[in-house]
Amino acid sequence: MSVLDARSLNRAALARQSLLERADRPVLDVVAHLGGMQAQEPQEPFVGLWSRLRGFAPSALSDLLTGRRVVRTHLMRRTVHLVTAEDALAWRSRHDAMLRGRVLGTYRRELEGVDLDELAAAGRAVLADGEPRSMGDFARAVAGRWPDVGPRPLGEMLVAALIPMVQLPPRGLWRTRAGVRNAPVAAWLGREVDPPAPPGTDPVGEALVRRYLAAFGPAASADLRAWCGLTGLPAAVAAVRGELVAFRDERGRELLDLPDAPRPDPDTPAPVRFLPAFDNAVLGYHDRGRIIDDAHRGLSVTGARVVLVDGRVCATWTVQDDTVTVTPLRPLGRAERTEVEEEGRALASFLSEGDSDRVRVGAVPP
Repeated sequence: MSVLDARSLNRAALARQSLLERADRPVLDVVAHLGGMQAQEPQEPFVGLWSRLRGFAPSALSDLLTGRRVVRTHLMRRTVHLVTAEDALAWRSRHDAMLRGRVLGTYRRELEGVDLDELAAAGRAVLADGEPRSMGDFARAVAGRWPDVGPRPLGEMLVAALIPMVQLPPRGLWRTRAGVRNAPVAAWLGREVDPPAPPGTDPVGEALVRRYLAAFGPAASADLRAWCGLTGLPAAVAAVRGELVAFRDERGRELLDLPDAPRPDPDTPAPVRFLPAFDNAVLGYHDRGRIIDDAHRGLSVTGARVVLVDGRVCATWTVQDDTVTVTPLRPLGRAERTEVEEEGRALASFLSEGDSDRVRVGAVPP
């Protein structure tokens, strides 16, 4: 079984994520290929797509949201993801148990004694008037039945787990600040989510294995689980194993992959790329060593925006007053600094719609 070193895995991940070379593909196709984009910060997917697509126009994503082709919904890992409407409908039932479990993991004591089926029925009765609601409004509308439970646990359980919901535009539109208004997936998309598969079958799990490997492979089963948060996937992996090829990493872990997926030469040059907060190119693995050093792993879960230099996280970035400020995590060589400045100017121009190309590269923090 071939052994793939960290640099080989890095270049494979970058190729799958369209971070080695910007792609010429429709936005909808890229969102689908990536298996969705983490999107609890509403503007971040625009940067993620800008870094992956040649000539990306923000209006293309905004139009997909208002046109109901993509949606913002709680899905993988119980976080808000931007996914295609088709994937939201196909995948949501497979995530139900995980979503409930994760909300209970946070609010088990507060929700003790609450019959979740009864709570779901109460929530659906509130939604019968067709009005979108904030989580707080939704929770307060059912709170009379459970006066001893705070609105946050009730609202989280209803919106993130019990009832498939989407966050409606203008939330998530380009350069738009808007609060969260939730509506049922079925009302927004005109179709109920697909029902759960018959016992003993897992077609969605099998599809997720293939989709994950296409966008993130080669990868271990633990990486797949870290990306989606689902349990019960070993059976799905076993079901499709005959379609896959296997490698090992330098630690001896088995890595699975699609046979024809790109695995570039590890010496392939990797351009500087600016990634948004919580980008799945970093978060989508249990072992993130292929793209970020262990010393900086915490940045991936605190919302830091990062810069890839030679394919690895080597800096963070912020933007204020139309100026992109880069803070290196290690000294940058002259050529690296020049490339960071060039890509930073392009990002500043994108974010300001051409009003600024200001970039500042700071010193390495002590």
